[in-house]
Amino acid sequence: MSEPDGGPDRERDAGPPSRNRSVGADGASGGRTPREWVRWFLETDRGAVAYVREVLSSVLAVVLVGLLLFGVSGLWPPMVAVESPSMYPHMKTGDLVFVMEEHRFPGGAAYEGTGVVTHRTGERTGYRKFGMAGDVIVYEPDGDTGTTPIIHRAMFYVNASENWYDKAVEVDPRAVGTADSCDELENCPAPNAGFITKGDNERTNRRYDQVSGLSDPVRPAWVVGTAEFRIPWLGNIRLWASQTGPFAPGVVDAGVEAGTVTGEPTGMTPMGNTSCAWG
Repeated sequence: MSEPDGGPDRERDAGPPSRNRSVGADGASGGRTPREWVRWFLETDRGAVAYVREVLSSVLAVVLVGLLLFGVSGLWPPMVAVESPSMYPHMKTGDLVFVMEEHRFPGGAAYEGTGVVTHRTGERTGYRKFGMAGDVIVYEPDGDTGTTPIIHRAMFYVNASENWYDKAVEVDPRAVGTADSCDELENCPAPNAGFITKGDNERTNRRYDQVSGLSDPVRPAWVVGTAEFRIPWLGNIRLWASQTGPFAPGVVDAGVEAGTVTGEPTGMTPMGNTSCAWG
């Protein structure tokens, strides 16, 4: 004998079967349990339900990955997207960079409890990140939480009122520009204790941030975290898309110097200031 039109699949997609149906005087059945509804939702091939199921599965996967990254980094969101060339060639436009709270797993040569290893110390100890000695940090310029954070390398540390000209020349003599003394440098003597920072790109970031006026010496409290590793190109998703949703990253400026070329080195497309999207 042949099956009725639609067969057993028709009954299955009409809703979850019930093992404990009660039959009333009119012959109607009912009493579907929550477990049966869940099983039907997970197994049905009905188009709309299957689509919703796939969307929810994808969202759950993103949430789980996000929670894992948060557990490791101590920051939310833990990812930034690079949108300009000031850290080239060690970070490139479109890179997605994982950032970690600086005290979480500090290098052994970190400066006095800050969790950050400077370039100056890294050269003595062999500590390297992103192709050079010292940590790359994300920081809020002048501690202003309302402005775009900057991602640059911590070059050395200065104390309040310190004349840091000789130290600056020792670390990178080109980064002081044409200055011959502390009196000719902005932020020297240091208005406060903190890190002197600089972008790695010698074409767009020739001078220290504090010489260029991007920020006062970076107080440890202004440091958001340290950059740990990069994933090429994935940051372009953030750069091409609008910033929406709970996992959308926020922007971090790499701080290209005023008055310098803002494009990538020859043959690369100009993108403006390097930025990282919190994701």
